[in-house]
Amino acid sequence: MAYPQNNKTWQIIHEARKGGYAVGGFCVYNTEGVLAVIKAAERCRSPALIQFFPWTLHFQGPAFIKYASEVARAASVPIAIHLDHCLKPSDADLALDCAFDSIMVDGSMFEEEENIRYVKSVVDRAREKNITVEAELGRMEGGEDGLPTIDLESVWTNPQDAAEFVKNTGVHFLAPSFGNVHGPYPPGGAENHWQLDRLQNIHRILGDATPLVLHGTHPLSDDMLRKGMELGMVKVNQNRNVRDGYHKYIRENYDKTELTVLQVQGVEEYSRGVERLMEVLGSAGKA
Repeated sequence: MAYPQNNKTWQIIHEARKGGYAVGGFCVYNTEGVLAVIKAAERCRSPALIQFFPWTLHFQGPAFIKYASEVARAASVPIAIHLDHCLKPSDADLALDCAFDSIMVDGSMFEEEENIRYVKSVVDRAREKNITVEAELGRMEGGEDGLPTIDLESVWTNPQDAAEFVKNTGVHFLAPSFGNVHGPYPPGGAENHWQLDRLQNIHRILGDATPLVLHGTHPLSDDMLRKGMELGMVKVNQNRNVRDGYHKYIRENYDKTELTVLQVQGVEEYSRGVERLMEVLGSAGKA
């Protein structure tokens, strides 16, 4: 099997596309997060992506990525390892030498031509490493770790530009900007800010060959998640939402529970949040 069909992320996402469901990309920061996603995926019989920010590359180092890759490979369901929002070219260089199945190259802060050059240069090198590439076109407001804060209306993805961008860069998955934001939404929530017509046109023009990735899901109702799926979203990123139960448990028990128990039960609470989303996305029972 040739690239990119032999890539784990590509396989997971295109199986979801063909099966009419979406797969979660779960941003994690520690061992508990890694174990929680795997535990949830195995219990739900669901594929999944474990995602890291570049912060992890610098704080825990490449050895932690290797660990995550090894335990993901040992799971009884398909799980890929993904790097989210690689803003700096130096981080992309580092990521290409790590055990990632895919990376998201975020050149959205560059001018259009520079963005295309940056993304294409990563795609060309990633091919040699059997790593697939997601990219953002347009810009989304920040709020997550290491992401810049910008004006909400500064840049939305133009559907025609999206087709040219995919053609000129060779990216495998696209994260469009259509009113979605990283971090809390302004008053009215996603219901008032998503431009569904724009998203529909992007999906219509790109077709099934380029699956779309949903960023900006905190907070987001199940109904809005499903609307995104109907309009081409096949990979759905999740960060804070699935950790709420984990945070609550740690906050309420950190000073009265043994650390070992705290970790075990923390993973259990974390995994429940992941499982709930897998049910919503329809990926449960698909692996």
